[in-house]
Amino acid sequence: MTTPYRLHYAPDNASLIVRLALLELGQPFDTLLVDRRTHAQTSPAYLALNPHGLIPTLETPQGPIFETAAILLWLADTHGALSPAPDSPQRGDFLKWLFFTSNTLHTTLRMLFYPDKFVGPDPSAQSALHAQITQNLRTHLGALDTLAASAPPWFGGPTLSLLDLYIPVCLRWMALYPRDGTAWFRLTDTPHLQRIAAQTESRASIQSAIEAEGLGPTPLTAPRHPTPPEGSAL
Repeated sequence: MTTPYRLHYAPDNASLIVRLALLELGQPFDTLLVDRRTHAQTSPAYLALNPHGLIPTLETPQGPIFETAAILLWLADTHGALSPAPDSPQRGDFLKWLFFTSNTLHTTLRMLFYPDKFVGPDPSAQSALHAQITQNLRTHLGALDTLAASAPPWFGGPTLSLLDLYIPVCLRWMALYPRDGTAWFRLTDTPHLQRIAAQTESRASIQSAIEAEGLGPTPLTAPRHPTPPEGSAL
C-alpha cells in the first residue's frame, strides 16, 4: 500500500462512516471499490480480507479490520481522537451508545433494507417486518434524541466524536432506503438529532465525501440518492 490505510468501500454503504472518520483524523488512505453490481464482496480476494463478505473492510499495517464499530474504535484509539480516551471517566457512557448505534440501530436498519434476508420473499411477511422494524426504530431514535438533548460532551458538542459521524449517516439512510418504504421517517421528529446532522453536514469531511461518492449538496439533512462517479451503491 502507498498509504497506511486502504478502505474497501461501496458508495453510500457503511464504509461512508469510516471514510468520514479517516478524513476527520487527517489520515491518508486509498480506496478500492467493492462493486456490488458484480457481487465483488463475495469474490475470493475480498473474502480473504473479510470472510463475512460485508462492507467495509479497512486494511491497516496490523492487518485487515472488518465490522464498522470495530474499525471506528480502532482508528479513534490509534490516533487519539473522536472518542474519549480509554482512561476517561466518560469512556463507558460513550462506548455503550457507540455499540447501541452499531449493534441495535444499524442492525435494525439492515433488517429494514434487506427484509428478504430475514423473512424470505413473501410480501406479507416483509410488510409485517417493515411495520415492526419502523416501530422499533422510532423507539431507538427517541432514545438517541433524548441523549442528544442531554448534551453529553461526546455527542453533538464542540469536540467531534464517532457518534457525530455514525448517527447522521444512519439518519440519511432512513430517509432514502428502501426506496418505497421511507414515509415513516421525518428528521424533524428528532430535533436534537437534526441539529447534530446539520452540524456534521457543514464539515469539510462531508464535502469530500460528497465529491467522492456523489451524495448531493445536503446529504444528511435533505438527502438524495447518490450518483457515484464510479461503481454502484446497489
